[in-house]
Amino acid sequence: MKLAAGHTVGIDLGTSYSALARLGDDGAPAVIRNAEGAPITPSVVLLGKDRRVTVGPPAALTIAAPDRTVAAVKRQMGSPDFFQVYDGRKLTAEFISAMILKKLKQDAEREIGPIGNAVITVPYYFTDPSRRATVNAGRIAGLNVIDIVNEPTAATLAFAWMQGDLGRGDAAPREKTVLVYDLGGGTFDVTVVRCTPTTFAVAATDGDTLLGGLDWTRRIVDHAAAQFRGKFGTDPRGEPHALARLTEDCERVKRELSQHQRATVDVSFDGRTTTVGISRHEFEKLTADLLQRTQDTTRIVLELAGVTADELDEVLLVGGSTHIPAVLRMLKSVAGRDPSRALDPQLAVAQGAAIHAAILEAKATGSRGRIAQAVLKRLRSITTRDVNSHSLGVEISDLTSFAPRRNHIMVPRNSPLPIEIKRQFVTDTPNPEGIRVRLLEGEAADVRACTRVGDLRIANLPPDLPAGSPVEVTYRYDEQRRIHVTARELVGNNEAQVRIVWEGISPTDAADAFHKLAEEYRVD
Repeated sequence: MKLAAGHTVGIDLGTSYSALARLGDDGAPAVIRNAEGAPITPSVVLLGKDRRVTVGPPAALTIAAPDRTVAAVKRQMGSPDFFQVYDGRKLTAEFISAMILKKLKQDAEREIGPIGNAVITVPYYFTDPSRRATVNAGRIAGLNVIDIVNEPTAATLAFAWMQGDLGRGDAAPREKTVLVYDLGGGTFDVTVVRCTPTTFAVAATDGDTLLGGLDWTRRIVDHAAAQFRGKFGTDPRGEPHALARLTEDCERVKRELSQHQRATVDVSFDGRTTTVGISRHEFEKLTADLLQRTQDTTRIVLELAGVTADELDEVLLVGGSTHIPAVLRMLKSVAGRDPSRALDPQLAVAQGAAIHAAILEAKATGSRGRIAQAVLKRLRSITTRDVNSHSLGVEISDLTSFAPRRNHIMVPRNSPLPIEIKRQFVTDTPNPEGIRVRLLEGEAADVRACTRVGDLRIANLPPDLPAGSPVEVTYRYDEQRRIHVTARELVGNNEAQVRIVWEGISPTDAADAFHKLAEEYRVD
């Protein structure tokens, strides 16, 4: 790992809000406030005139220009089909996310000076293309992305570090088991982590990148729109300005229902207005299936980790959507204990990313004179171990069924990293010109439901190679989530190798994109 000049920070690039933090000289992870004085920045981008971009604009501006407002772009990371047309150009999710990161970077630099390196967080359930897209966004924003870290891991790091035990060689070695329930604006993860003062290991994880607080808000939007349509016969969701205004108002209602038993929203459209009331009980009925999805996932992860509720030492809440009272009641029923409010749900991920960044920096460089020696000693003593969130496999022919191709899983999800698996397969046609091995990510047998992460092809095969000739495939997944695959044809001993990393676009392409962002767009 090569560090660039400047500070090393941690960044929570969230669906609804983002934050940047740095480990202070005293070892406390501090969130750096933005230019507006807030610790979190809305992950909303308003594409204005003259290529002037506003990150986290006032609601009135986004309501007035819904066609030029991009929100929840995190859900599109890694999607080859998503783009936003602006000033005659197609902007990818990476480029729009880079605008958010640039805002965080330049605001923080006003407070602490130049920033060179960053650890950026991602949901556990992000696929390999989504992770690469996140790194691309960081590079386009002018950051040297030294790692990506899963959000629940970051939150648990923050908890363990700020409790004072992590990195303390003189502390009692008792292992703690922690469940992290992370319900953000657009994504959901639940993870079980086991940690001691010097080790940190993920036991199991699962989640959904298309489930979050936005979906709770949309249920209120749909409810209010249905009431309006029943009264006037028209639907405000069909007009972008009216939908933007209604969504903003329903987000407020959702927050009010966390504090009060009832709230109201004024719905205006086509010159007509009505007031719609909703109780907390009604809201909970409207969203019961969403909550059930998170409950089912929580139970599955406990089972995968081999942990019962009474074996949990802590249940941590992460993400702003955990303020919903029904979430607290559900978790208490599943875990048999009250969830912990030891962390700020909206800041914990950024704080944990800053700690992870400091661990990497301390191990790579030693003392730079800023952080106290006692803190450096704690950082260097920590060993972390992660698991893979998606299975890795190869596409094969299945001669025992009518399905011509299927996904053969080699590295099951939740496997402790690093891991190496070796399997033998056979060719399915005689005298092939080459042997192609397609690499997949996902749990489904149907290859169409999996993510393709790479290919390799064995050439220079022996002549007249018969069908059924053996091919050995070795899959290795290391601690940095780099995928190494070797395929060897055993008759002629020919092989092919591929190394798939999350570094994403080349430094040259990133530099070109950074130049475009820096020179052609003004980000406020």
